[in-house]
Amino acid sequence: MSSRPLISLIFLSLVACSPGPAESAPDAPQDGDSGRRETAVFAGGCFWSVEANFERIPGVVAAVSGFAGGATARPTYEQVVRGSTGHLEAVQVTYDPARVSYRQLVDRFWLTIDPTDPDGQFCDQGPSYATAVFASPAQRPAAEASRRAAAGRIGAARFVTPVRDAVRFWPAEASHQDFARRNPVRYAGYSRFCGRTERLRAVWGAAAA
Repeated sequence: MSSRPLISLIFLSLVACSPGPAESAPDAPQDGDSGRRETAVFAGGCFWSVEANFERIPGVVAAVSGFAGGATARPTYEQVVRGSTGHLEAVQVTYDPARVSYRQLVDRFWLTIDPTDPDGQFCDQGPSYATAVFASPAQRPAAEASRRAAAGRIGAARFVTPVRDAVRFWPAEASHQDFARRNPVRYAGYSRFCGRTERLRAVWGAAAA
């Protein structure tokens, strides 16, 4: 066995989607807030990336990492990654609908994931890293329309990310919240090692987020 695979495994263990020491950073202020609030839930692999992507969108008030889709109440991160609860890593997005619409959020979501991978995202593979849009009855028409439009761009047969019924969302432990913002160096290393940018460009071309 060459040293290269061993080095890669060691590096992956350091940067994979699990918490580490936090590097503090101040909260960014929100301007032009109308005071209205709605929520949406997305599962896009490691919740660090999903949270970071949505927090950059004007009109998003907050993004919370957590779990959705399973049967166990108040699941822990360790339980979820072992695959014993049926949950996916997910993010609950709170947004101001006067500034950004639900459809715009779903449209953006597709460009941040590889919807052709049924087993996870990038270097995070396994049941808890599968992708989905969790939509309420009111949200489902917009979510389905957005999915059809996105699937048409890359081929419906390849597009495996489903729109699922909205379910209870459980926040993850504090060490997972705002991970990319609090730990920019570690997150950047994780993202590069996992090849996120290259894979997104291969799927979406110049539109990749």
